[in-house]
Amino acid sequence: MIPTLKRAWALPILIACGALALSLPAAQPGGARAYLTGTTVPDFPSKCDVRVDMTGDREMLFVTHLLTLHVPYDKVNTLEYGQHVGRRYAEAVLISPLFLLSKSRKHFVTVGYVDAHGRQQALVLQVGKGDVRAVLAELEAKTGRRVEYTDDEARKGRG
Repeated sequence: MIPTLKRAWALPILIACGALALSLPAAQPGGARAYLTGTTVPDFPSKCDVRVDMTGDREMLFVTHLLTLHVPYDKVNTLEYGQHVGRRYAEAVLISPLFLLSKSRKHFVTVGYVDAHGRQQALVLQVGKGDVRAVLAELEAKTGRRVEYTDDEARKGRG
């Protein structure tokens, strides 16, 4: 009777473990997720999701679903950070007027560098609130350049 009881519990436990494994996100390589809003790099997609991988010692990677862009840290010559602050008008109309009291912030990081042909290139990234501080600190540490802030609000907030 005891062996049957063990088998009765084995199947639900196995099913629960399988469901848990499927619900967990797949392991992703290191790097911050961002949205590439614009770029001057020819043939590199814009208006798409990008992963900024700064785990390398000599270069950072901008990985999209189609291409990977390699940018050496010593070629980076501009780092800028700015915020776009707006009111939540749509939410105020649709849900509650209390949303007029809150602000939505979008965090933008611009990386300027000189490519292999000697031309100035730039990438403008919208970085999530949870990642912006780490991205700025890592960019400063790896490139040796200071981040320029577009306004006092960005300097004060910094994520």
